[in-house]
Amino acid sequence: MITISVLGLDQYIVGRYSKEHTANLASLFETTDDNISFYAPNAMVFHNGVEQTSWNTIVIVKAPHQFKPFENKVASYLLRTISPDDNPFSINCSVEFEYYDEGTRYEKYNETYPRFITFENVVEPDYGEEDDDCDCDPRDHAELDYNDENQIYLGDTFEGLDEKIEAIKKAKNK
Repeated sequence: MITISVLGLDQYIVGRYSKEHTANLASLFETTDDNISFYAPNAMVFHNGVEQTSWNTIVIVKAPHQFKPFENKVASYLLRTISPDDNPFSINCSVEFEYYDEGTRYEKYNETYPRFITFENVVEPDYGEEDDDCDCDPRDHAELDYNDENQIYLGDTFEGLDEKIEAIKKAKNK
């Protein structure tokens, strides 16, 4: 299994990139698509206290030692496609490779289910009928205990504030 971690890019961009480039990367590694996975943590890259997201991207490719001969081609491809001159996902990009002994990876797959979720087998949850035309106030349906200090207040926090401000202004003007 080859895991490509992308630090400093939005998760949704990495998801799109994965969809568009997994087959090409598998071809460069001379393996199947099933051996390539992407990891995009919900995190930011910092340098000297300044956030670098989408400016500096760090790509870490973790793979068994057998894939080391493909390193240069894969690095070139990743740099060219993540940070192209005409329309980059990231202004700057670096690629690092980490290798492990294939015998140190353990896997368990459930034979009852497909190996991966795909666009063809994804199931959308059924939340029942939704009434988008409802002008309901969710507070009308909430059971609130206003004496509970841990209860989230769903009311209008600023109710009456305008009147209080006006009263203060009038008092100052007198």
